[in-house]
Amino acid sequence: MRHCFFAPGRVEAMKVNNRDRDRDDLFINERIRDREVRVISAEGEQLGIMSSRDALKLAEEAGLDLVKISPNAKPPVCKIIDYGKYKYEKTRKEKDAKRKQHIVEIKEIRLSPNIDTNDLTTKVNAARKFLTKGNRVKVTLRFRGREMAHMSSSAHILSDFANQLTDCAVVEKTPRVEGRSMTMFLAEKR
Repeated sequence: MRHCFFAPGRVEAMKVNNRDRDRDDLFINERIRDREVRVISAEGEQLGIMSSRDALKLAEEAGLDLVKISPNAKPPVCKIIDYGKYKYEKTRKEKDAKRKQHIVEIKEIRLSPNIDTNDLTTKVNAARKFLTKGNRVKVTLRFRGREMAHMSSSAHILSDFANQLTDCAVVEKTPRVEGRSMTMFLAEKR
């Protein structure tokens, strides 16, 4: 004998409603179940606290939607607006904010302990270019084989590198030994 607490169709309907809410993230018109709501008109003026039925009638008279803007407020804040237009403007604002964001990348420059001065200046110029674009630079001094025995005597290479960039860079993290390499981080001077 099987006992069923929920009717199968009812559970599926509940899942659909949750999915719709996650997608829209806002309650509109008949979905607003609160007794009282604070209503703001399409022009932005406050109409006061009223029942959600009265607010819905006002929205229908204006030919617009009643959208719950701030569900956590006491009482919840609803606005009479065109929902399609509101959604479009919201996505456009998010795209503009994303476009204006600048993601700081970390560019790596690898050096070896037996680097020549001309090669070092070439790498310094590359780092200068990265820094002027607003990126951080990770300078890595890699040691291989017998070079591991002379790690301390090669530390001056990183300090020379930083000294050549004092006009446009600041040492963010001082040189540190990590396994077979010595790393240092540089950031743009502000």
